[in-house]
Formats: sequence, C-alpha cells, structure tokens
Amino acid sequence: MQDTREIIFEFQRVGGYVKVSAVDTLTSAEVSIVGPPSAGQVQLERLAARKLEYVLAKRAAGARRGGLIA
Repeated sequence: MQDTREIIFEFQRVGGYVKVSAVDTLTSAEVSIVGPPSAGQVQLERLAARKLEYVLAKRAAGARRGGLIA
C-alpha cells in the first residue's frame, strides 16, 4: 500500500494547445487543464497540481460533512 502522495503528469498536444492531466497516486483522483504551449511545462504542471489540490480539498470537505462527492 502506498502512503506517500505523488502526482503524475501527462501532456498531450491538441491543436494549438496542450492538455495536461494530473493524477494523484494516493487517491487516483484525476484532473485536466488546457493551456498554451508557450506557458511552459513547469507553469502548466503547477496549475494542474493546484486544480488537483482544490478537487481533493472539496472531496475531503464533502466527506467531513457526510456527503458523497465523486
């Protein structure tokens, strides 16, 4: 069982944009963002990681309230 959180990033060029998927290895939660290639890999990864953290926080808040958030 894995106890440490890591984020796996996947980059896919779609026309004039780059789709970045970020997957949390601990929960298997996945989010995607789209941005311009000129933004650079580090900035796109940072944005995807922030979105993933937001989604995980929303899920945790829903779980604390007893709700089900997918």
